Amino acid sequence: MASLVEELGPSIKAGTVEEAASADIVFAAVRWVDVEKVFTNLPAWNGRIVIDGTNPVEFIDPNSPDATDPSNPLAAYGIKAVDLNGKHSSEIFHQFVPGARVVKAFNHLDVNVLKEPEVASGKRVLFYSGDDAAAKAEIRKIIKDMGFAPVDLGALDVGGPLASLPFGPLSAQNFIRI
Repeated sequence: MASLVEELGPSIKAGTVEEAASADIVFAAVRWVDVEKVFTNLPAWNGRIVIDGTNPVEFIDPNSPDATDPSNPLAAYGIKAVDLNGKHSSEIFHQFVPGARVVKAFNHLDVNVLKEPEVASGKRVLFYSGDDAAAKAEIRKIIKDMGFAPVDLGALDVGGPLASLPFGPLSAQNFIRI
């Protein structure tokens, strides 16, 4: 880890999960199967902001039966949807960060395109949603400062499902604001 931190530069610091979770703004970008394990038993959130960058998908082994299951429309991508019993992923995620102000963001595009916020004479659109106006304003500023075009999708229960992989109508949509 030390060599990676050194390679990334002085603005990066290695630390424990607990240290990372103590920041004013925490970016959760973990596999769905690890959400509960990572976020259980952390210190109280006390109104701090958590960016929910998760998606309710599970990576599948290419040699498993799931990889060729005709009922899995996502098998070609090496993933399958996690059954959330009719709930939205952010609703479940929020249960693991009680007291946090959750903003859903950075989850609808392939991670490989995030390194290029400005393309084709425009800015790549990043969707975000949440229930706390001040928290959303903070995340909007971060998105904008990174060079993206932020688009507010409204409340978490409305905007979250719109942009969540794998089945949200805005998921994987790569819009450019010109």
